[in-house]
Amino acid sequence: MIRSYLLLLFCVTLWGSNFVFGSMLVKEFPPLFLADVRLMFTSLFLLCYAWITKKFVKIKPREWGLLVLLGLIGTLANQTAYFNGLLTTDATTASLILSMAPIVTAVLASLFLKEQFTNRMKIGSALALLGTFCVVGIGAGLTISKGVMLILIAMVTFSSSMIIIRKLTETMHPFISTVYSTTVGTIFLTPAAFLTLDRSSVISHEFWAWAMLILTAIFMQGICGLVWNQQLQVVGTGKAAIFLNLQPFVAMLVGFLLLGSQVTAIQVGGSLLIVTGVIVATVRSRKASTRQTELVAERTKSL
Repeated sequence: MIRSYLLLLFCVTLWGSNFVFGSMLVKEFPPLFLADVRLMFTSLFLLCYAWITKKFVKIKPREWGLLVLLGLIGTLANQTAYFNGLLTTDATTASLILSMAPIVTAVLASLFLKEQFTNRMKIGSALALLGTFCVVGIGAGLTISKGVMLILIAMVTFSSSMIIIRKLTETMHPFISTVYSTTVGTIFLTPAAFLTLDRSSVISHEFWAWAMLILTAIFMQGICGLVWNQQLQVVGTGKAAIFLNLQPFVAMLVGFLLLGSQVTAIQVGGSLLIVTGVIVATVRSRKASTRQTELVAERTKSL
């Protein structure tokens, strides 16, 4: 059991660190180019794993429509907003905004999937919104920057992709749906990434930058997802879900250590409110909790 907890902590540490590494990489590569190349390596890894484990399935016409929609919203729009947002938004703030995704997903599910939005969810949402206001409102001097708006868009598109993938996984396993949607999204993103390149675009020639790009694509967007889903079977989804709430704190710590980012009292207080709100809002039956955590883990790999 201890080994499983350490593996879950390892995954969350890498996912939380990914915000910081993303902030470093957008200074070395154009945002869309960076997103596209990372997704290429992720897609290649996932396709190879699916081929080796013989998990490929035939795609039905309805599933193609959902995959295309998921590629446009969950990959093209999400990655464009996310990496452009990281140009001007620090990793800590980005991680805190994106930690709101479970609550936004619950709201969207109540609107489009007719799922119940309980009083517990409403209370949790209020706490999380208050925490977000502390971080991006009071903490930013009551001004909302372009970068923050882009990260908010990334969070909403992430939540929207969760709704689409819930429909998709009614007939397709979450892993293979992630493989297909990541690949389709990469196909959509590639033309946009290269069309936006011009003479002023700076592509790093540093070995460390390319190594970080490739390793984060394979480890954080590929291997961690596989390890996470394996450990869910050992420790249970409810306990594993608690680890996901550690991502903002990891981003704060790694940002402080690697980038010297300041961690303010408002950010700490806001993060505690957000995490508390998310926990209150997303506590539900074991079956529903299992489904939610599996989908979150699959989609987290795309960031």
